[in-house]
Amino acid sequence: MSKLLSSCALTLALMSTTAFAGGHCAAGKTLTDGTLTIATGNPAYYPWVMDDAPESGQGFEAAVAYAVAAEMGFDADAVTWVRTSFDEAIQPGAKNFDFNMQQYSITPEREQMVDFSAPYYTAPMAVLVGPGAVDTAPTMDALRELKWGAVGSTTAVPKLASVIQPSSDPLLYGDNADVNAAIGANQIDAALFDLPTALFLSAVMIEGSKVLGQFAPDMTDNPDQFGMLMEEGNPLKACVDEALATLTENGTLAAIEAEWLQDTTGVPLIQQ
Repeated sequence: MSKLLSSCALTLALMSTTAFAGGHCAAGKTLTDGTLTIATGNPAYYPWVMDDAPESGQGFEAAVAYAVAAEMGFDADAVTWVRTSFDEAIQPGAKNFDFNMQQYSITPEREQMVDFSAPYYTAPMAVLVGPGAVDTAPTMDALRELKWGAVGSTTAVPKLASVIQPSSDPLLYGDNADVNAAIGANQIDAALFDLPTALFLSAVMIEGSKVLGQFAPDMTDNPDQFGMLMEEGNPLKACVDEALATLTENGTLAAIEAEWLQDTTGVPLIQQ
């Protein structure tokens, strides 16, 4: 019995130490002591936040937010949500949040005005097809037979040549608007975009289109990486980065991504 009690006491002590460590890291560094204030868009969209309700923890970014909060020592009821526009939050100056999640790509230009956490998502390239190609199988053999389009100045062109190797030369356009119009008019069958852009175009911009599949992130040159946006010099950054490192190492981030950006969106990995 004494050994059992000693074991239970040790377990409780370790749990207490872990919780204290998370709370200690963030102590005195949040806008409101004991509360983590997180911002998202107004409105916030699928699949990042489901039903515009981040407090539900449903959706990729909402789920990541609560996982990071828990790793930092904050219970779910200690998380408060606020709303901002995308452009408003990225301006320099004081913020009304501890960190903001709105699919912010980490760029050198933005880092001159705000701070970012370590990346919590690396956006893979995805294949968007028009109404005439929605029944195409998400395989490399099937993709090679499609009629492709791309903006001539982007990395999509060499990726098409090196990875997909289409059976006919892609049609080149001046900008993404021209590519989108060509897909909608069935002048081309398919084009490459990062996954978030492809999901948006399919849901909002190009009627009848479909995100056919996505490539593994390690097959994308210079992929977009999303970071949690913070006020420049925010002392909470080290705590957030530490939490993200732990969630990456223990597989939690990968599991959340699989649940909300693969299973929920129904976008399969493209098979070789």
